[in-house]
Amino acid sequence: VQLQASGGGLVQAGGSLRLSCAASGRSFSRDVMGWFRQAPGKERVFVATIWRSGATYYSDSVKGRFTVSRDDAKNTVYLQMDSLKPEDTALYYCAVDSSPIFSTQSRASSYSNWGQGTLVTVSS
Repeated sequence: VQLQASGGGLVQAGGSLRLSCAASGRSFSRDVMGWFRQAPGKERVFVATIWRSGATYYSDSVKGRFTVSRDDAKNTVYLQMDSLKPEDTALYYCAVDSSPIFSTQSRASSYSNWGQGTLVTVSS
């Protein structure tokens, strides 16, 4: 499956952005979709996941501000980001885990396919 992330941009602190990740090649309806981010000079870290059941999980740093959703008919997953902070500035990646395990869903190594990343810059 190929993933194409989009929707990044420059926004002021307190603003909102919605990222999209479109999958092609096959349906991802049975997969777990994840969002990760990587700030300059830092490791790629977990942001959120959404399971095929619709269950969602978030890192503590974004909980209450970000919302992940999926539209299996469109093969697309979304990340709605509200109340953005300068520390949210990063490259955001979507990824698919075809053999998900609950306890490892936040590990980047669990994901087999990655999109190219979309840059989010939050100014203060």
